[in-house]
Amino acid sequence: MILHSNILGQGQAFIILHGFLGMSDNWKTLGRKFSEQGYEVHLVDQRNHGRSPHDAEFNYQVLIRDLEQYCDSYKLSNIVLLGHSMGGKVSMLFAAKYPQMVSKLIVADISPRYYPVYHQTILEGLSALNLDVLTSRKEADEILANYVSEFDVRQFLLKNLYWVEKGKFALRINLKVLKDNVEEIGEALPTNSIFKGDTLFLRGDKSDYISINDEALIKSHFPKATLNTIENAGHWLHAENPKDFFNQIIKFIK
Repeated sequence: MILHSNILGQGQAFIILHGFLGMSDNWKTLGRKFSEQGYEVHLVDQRNHGRSPHDAEFNYQVLIRDLEQYCDSYKLSNIVLLGHSMGGKVSMLFAAKYPQMVSKLIVADISPRYYPVYHQTILEGLSALNLDVLTSRKEADEILANYVSEFDVRQFLLKNLYWVEKGKFALRINLKVLKDNVEEIGEALPTNSIFKGDTLFLRGDKSDYISINDEALIKSHFPKATLNTIENAGHWLHAENPKDFFNQIIKFIK
């Protein structure tokens, strides 16, 4: 399976992995900014997301295999690797398994620990959209509002909705497979997964995804890790405070 991507700029390869129910399009603005700093930025859609192929198999092992095949097909090495949330878990595991391929690792608002399932309500809301009779995004938003109160989160989720033909909506995500495998998202990094290269963890000050208690665990997997906080930002720290997020990463990779 070769993943779909949007490639911007020239220079050292810089791969960005979105989170669960996200897509590479969410990273276009930041991707362009990174490319202007002299990087070849690869905005990648992970399997069952965005424009990448759909497949019944979905877990972190196949996600890192997809990424390895992607790097192989584009002859990428010595990459800067940035992952947010689920993409952060993929990035951690990939760096631990293929340390020779990763020059710098950046993990956005996720820890190596186990997380309980908390996407059920969102998945129920997306399942409630009857795509055969849906007539507009506004209607979709009204249905989703019964499950997801935050307007920004609904707009993020509804980016997955597109016109497959006149009068017929479809979802870019493989909703059934993601629902069936949602427990996989919270899986902890295996104990023996260690990456000794330069690593930056970024957390949102309003997010509870990385707590003070996670610091020792992070250091056990990533001995050279630095943990920094992005102010005025929750879990979607790259969207909520893109300026500080960008500046912290450039400082780290330069």
